[in-house]
Amino acid sequence: REIFHERIVNNIYFDTTQFKYYRENVDGNASRVKVRIRWYGDLFGQVEKPVLEYKIKSALMGRKESFKLAPFQLDQGFSMRAIKEMVQTSDIPEEIKVHFYHLQPVLLNRYSRKYYLSADQNYRITIDQGLEYYSIRPNNNFFISKFKDPPATIVELKYASDVDNGANELSTLFPFRMTKSSKYVNGVDRFFGSTI
Repeated sequence: REIFHERIVNNIYFDTTQFKYYRENVDGNASRVKVRIRWYGDLFGQVEKPVLEYKIKSALMGRKESFKLAPFQLDQGFSMRAIKEMVQTSDIPEEIKVHFYHLQPVLLNRYSRKYYLSADQNYRITIDQGLEYYSIRPNNNFFISKFKDPPATIVELKYASDVDNGANELSTLFPFRMTKSSKYVNGVDRFFGSTI
């Protein structure tokens, strides 16, 4: 059953200058990280409730650490300097501030998301459609370079580790084969290709 209203999800992904997190994901490293700022609703303008998220994958299971941030403006005046200042003044752990300081924005994306929950409440499914990717840099952004992927639909199955066996059984009921997909990797590939 659907458990939440459909909404627009926006993300700015961050990585090192050497694209360490991208490479870890492409290489399939058992331990890897994704860093992003996420918010809902309008893409540009005043972002009222941004959240800094660290998606941490260890072996087959993942977890997410989230930190509320102060509002910021996403427009042609966007700069990494302003984001770093905003993170430094937000109420988040010091080690996160130190780590984030060495990252840069590499991708902006958005999509529409629907949310579903199984009858036993053990499994959540999200369906993402209408994907859009924008090139983003540490400064001088005009957000002209973009790519729309309207035919793409991404279905994610989310669950706790103690119900892993049931997830395998559930996935066999889908009318398609489950494959690995990363919106972050797809977007970076689109804008940077073989240059990284």
